[in-house]
Amino acid sequence: MEKLYELICSSDNIVFFGGAGVSTESGIPDFRSRDGLYSLNYKYPPETILSYSFFVKQPGEFFRFYRDKLIHINAKPNQAHVTLAKLEKQCKLKAIITQNIDGLHQIAGSKNVVELHGSIRRNFCMKCRKPYPLEFIMQTANIPLCECGGMVKPDIVLFEENLDEKALRDTVKYISAADMLIIGGTSLQVYPAAGLVDYYTGDKLVVINKEETYASGMADLAIHGSIGEVMGGI
Repeated sequence: MEKLYELICSSDNIVFFGGAGVSTESGIPDFRSRDGLYSLNYKYPPETILSYSFFVKQPGEFFRFYRDKLIHINAKPNQAHVTLAKLEKQCKLKAIITQNIDGLHQIAGSKNVVELHGSIRRNFCMKCRKPYPLEFIMQTANIPLCECGGMVKPDIVLFEENLDEKALRDTVKYISAADMLIIGGTSLQVYPAAGLVDYYTGDKLVVINKEETYASGMADLAIHGSIGEVMGGI
């Protein structure tokens, strides 16, 4: 913790790259843990349901799963979210790169957040592109339809879809320029997102995760523990 504090104090261009572990402490299950979505039994595996082809072919089943398992409307930011927002206000943290779709970083007060996999809080009509809030999805009984008749799709990256090009460009830009990169709450197993951390060339690489990742051995500081507890102790 002392080393982490020292590194933060000596940096003024910090970038945070986070994954599902940042949100599990807010009560949002991840995909790959023993109690995560991948361990649950459904008629179809989550990887199939959360694919673009399944979304198009069986939207009713997709939205039933989506509302039940991916939307956690009562989730609140935890200490990791709060500390990162504080570091941004102090002009130390320049960007948050997140693989999460819950929007908790923004709720905590962070402004510059790159959402690699989109957000449940943005939705749009696939026909006329009209935007819709999360509440519209929640209040619709089955398949959410626009007033023009088009189907409303959550602005999230499904399996078989490419990452947003602007999000990718911004991520490369921020990580490449960072004087300190903190990787937290991610197993670094989801590609191509995980490979983006390789653009960091500095000497203040910090990995905070409950389990080892491929980046742990390369890190200047690796902390195995709760991301909320660690960030909350700064």
